[in-house]
Amino acid sequence: MTHPNKALFESGKSLPIIPSCEHFAGSEKLILKAFEMQKKLGPVFDITCDCEDGAETGKEVEHANMIVRVVNSDANPYSMAGTRIHDFSHPDWRQDIDILVPGAGEKLAYITLPKSTSYDDVKTQVEYIQKVAKEAGITKEIPIHILIETHGALQDVEKIATLPWLQVLDFGLMDFVSGYQGAIPASNMRSPGQFTHRLIAAAKTRVCQAAIQNHVIPCHNVTLDLKNPYQTFKDAEIARNEFGFMRMWSIYPTQIQAIVDAMKPDFTELEAAQNILLKAQDAEWGPIQYDGELHDRATYRYFWELVQRGHFSGQKLQEEVTKRFFS
Repeated sequence: MTHPNKALFESGKSLPIIPSCEHFAGSEKLILKAFEMQKKLGPVFDITCDCEDGAETGKEVEHANMIVRVVNSDANPYSMAGTRIHDFSHPDWRQDIDILVPGAGEKLAYITLPKSTSYDDVKTQVEYIQKVAKEAGITKEIPIHILIETHGALQDVEKIATLPWLQVLDFGLMDFVSGYQGAIPASNMRSPGQFTHRLIAAAKTRVCQAAIQNHVIPCHNVTLDLKNPYQTFKDAEIARNEFGFMRMWSIYPTQIQAIVDAMKPDFTELEAAQNILLKAQDAEWGPIQYDGELHDRATYRYFWELVQRGHFSGQKLQEEVTKRFFS
């Protein structure tokens, strides 16, 4: 029987299937703690080893070399760790790439580019990553994540979303609000204002639209309230269901499970999706009827992506689905 990846996407790209949570850690201690949590919860979230805001100033070379070491170590069995480098205006961004790409390019899950102010900025950085990867003999495309957190990046977001190797567009709320120099009150860095203030809501909507229409995952900003997992859950739920974000940042361990739970597929819909896919594969992906409704390849693509997201979020799938599609 034909696997859905071969049957359903021969005519175009699909959205990448990646975890819905991305957890940031700066120091070696916090990175290793995150790896231990990943082993406990399973491969349901990525870890971003931070060379930028989360790193110690003045020790850039030592920090980048530390990330190379831990990413390549046995502490990272799932190879689900990426890194955030310095921004385009920082003198060390090329140095970050010169260390990280040759040292850990085959295992890095992604590289995040922060605080870009224009399409040209990120294009230059992406091309440099590609150049260093080629010179180092890296055999894979290293996924690129780009932070949209400045006026310039938002203005160019549709163009930025077309860059090669791009996997994720991240929305950076704090820098975005700061860039308005008081025109947006600081209270709107939290809920409900982060979803109801018209300038912020418009920016989030634009990022999601640019990402999805270019087969890129839109990723939502952090929740500042570290001690209230329910607030994180509600923020992730609104970001997913009302804006279309398919991933969200975590900056505190208790936020991880809240994000995964909020963004995983609805149980009832997931059950129906599994039944439809099994019946569709039995019919060699021709049209079928299920529960009184007609389904064909257009709906199969939706349900297959839904089932993959359920799998990545750790939801228990039917034994036959696991056997046919994921074994």
